[in-house]
Amino acid sequence: MKTLTEFSAFIFDMDGLVLDTEPTYYAAWKAAVSQMGFPTEGYSFSQLSGQQYKVVEAQITAWYGDSFNLATFRQLGKQLWRDHIKSYGISIKPGVVEMLDFADSHHIPYCLATNSYRINAEECLTVSGIKRRFPIIISGDEVARPKPAPDIFLKAAAQLQVTIADCLVFEDSPAGTSAAVAAGATCVYVPSLLPADPYSLTIVDFKADNLLQVLQSLSSPC
Repeated sequence: MKTLTEFSAFIFDMDGLVLDTEPTYYAAWKAAVSQMGFPTEGYSFSQLSGQQYKVVEAQITAWYGDSFNLATFRQLGKQLWRDHIKSYGISIKPGVVEMLDFADSHHIPYCLATNSYRINAEECLTVSGIKRRFPIIISGDEVARPKPAPDIFLKAAAQLQVTIADCLVFEDSPAGTSAAVAAGATCVYVPSLLPADPYSLTIVDFKADNLLQVLQSLSSPC
């Protein structure tokens, strides 16, 4: 695989890759479901990793049936999520700041490409304190098809004014790795959930435990 400086641009996913948001979502969704009187035991909320919120809602409705009130779930979920991040904040994943500093020092442009809606992405980045590091954000509500479709990454490359084949994508979820590979980008897989997705391992170009490991492994020729 090429070294980091041989790429024209970097594209970062947000949830689970840049920010440790996914546990905050799962906690809020489960608490909302529980408060609505539905069971949470036996339901794998973590399998919704990387999916757009519409997909999340569709899966939860499939689990709980037509009697599940989505409007109530949305309202409760949002409030419980904001209560959670107000108390605990949102952590930045290991190696993110170092990777952004590396890109800046080598004049490599980069952007954020997330299935989250823009308003939610900006809120998460603001809470975590790194919004200023991402002047270019491509969100799930700005493309026709979210990940695992390639649309977000193709739009990101266009905004960065580089070809997608010259981009290095950092992803943590099966939906994200599938989208990156379908777009034609080189993909580094940093799984946020373990065990790592078997299919993602077969399609990506490099797998790492965190972005610090990526820096150590790919910042210079072996």
